[in-house]
Amino acid sequence: MPDFIHKSKVYYNPVEFALDRIGGAWKMPILWRLKDRVMRYNELKKDIPHVTHKMLTTQLRQLEEEGFINRTVYPVVPPKVEYSLTERGLRAIPVVEVIRNYGLELMAEFGVEPGKK
Repeated sequence: MPDFIHKSKVYYNPVEFALDRIGGAWKMPILWRLKDRVMRYNELKKDIPHVTHKMLTTQLRQLEEEGFINRTVYPVVPPKVEYSLTERGLRAIPVVEVIRNYGLELMAEFGVEPGKK
């Protein structure tokens, strides 16, 4: 497959392109948490306590710009904002699940217990 360019970035294969959309430390965990329900910012932050506010905001904006999540703002005081998956985001969930399951298998093979430091 030839190289291709999207938003001034050269990609060499479709895996690289997909990982640029949903890869990194935070995007898949965010998508995973939104798979079953709509969440507000503070719920996401509480559920992913080790992400900084700046990073969570950045990742949510990128996921929204790429069409993986919806951001719904309600005209109330104080402001109410909810995040949910789009159709594109829903299509990403099986990919995240495969990677998650593979990670759990690798953790078991390496003797790493989830939640243990």
